[in-house]
Amino acid sequence: MIICECGEVIDGGTFRDYIKTSANPSTPTIGHEKCGCIFNFIDEKMTRKYSSKRELKSIAMRFAEKNNFESGNIERFMIQVDKLKSSGNLSDNQILHKAFNHILG
Repeated sequence: MIICECGEVIDGGTFRDYIKTSANPSTPTIGHEKCGCIFNFIDEKMTRKYSSKRELKSIAMRFAEKNNFESGNIERFMIQVDKLKSSGNLSDNQILHKAFNHILG
């Protein structure tokens, strides 16, 4: 799962591109069709998005809907997202991953 700089959870809607990285002058990668952001997975220069609580909750809700969570799991997921956001300096991506794993476990 990737969260783009524009705040969207990327699930499809990508394009292929080639960028210069430390490994190769022409490294294949992907970009987000909606905003055009290109991702550099090789040099670990992934942007870390730190949204406000309100923005993160809307991203989390879209994530839950895309993954067809049951209503009880949506509640547990959203509570976990809220707790993780309040507890520290985790990026949006880290919060969603940890909350999702909490629901699975």
